[in-house]
Amino acid sequence: MLQPKRVKYRRPQKGRSKGVASRGNQLAFGSFGIKSLETKWITARQIEAARIAVTRYMQREGKIWIRIFPDKPITKKPADVRMGKGKGSPEGFVFPITPGRIVIEVEGVPFEVAKEALRLAAQKLPVTTKFIVRRDYDTQNQNA
Repeated sequence: MLQPKRVKYRRPQKGRSKGVASRGNQLAFGSFGIKSLETKWITARQIEAARIAVTRYMQREGKIWIRIFPDKPITKKPADVRMGKGKGSPEGFVFPITPGRIVIEVEGVPFEVAKEALRLAAQKLPVTTKFIVRRDYDTQNQNA
């Protein structure tokens, strides 16, 4: 699973996610992608599940780019622990996603294969997404 090698702060505050993505909101590598339409935290496990879904459906053909990386530590207190006594220990890592952010990009497969693979990936994610195609992609010539 994805996680950073080091973090600056072990137990950061939650913070607030508002607004739309100003970076990472255009297709940069592939011809197809899925774009987030809402704000949520995406865990490393969810990203990994989406990646596996795409690679399985594409049968390891083409290329995949994961455009998000979980680098925010999340803490959790153990079950049956009373209030107080400090912050919990780090449990995992998340990526705070905002609307407009590209999550996954795909290249080197036909339109139908890419659309279905990214649909399967979107089912693994907690956000609603939209399938997008590069503006200069030729839909008639689908022997990609």
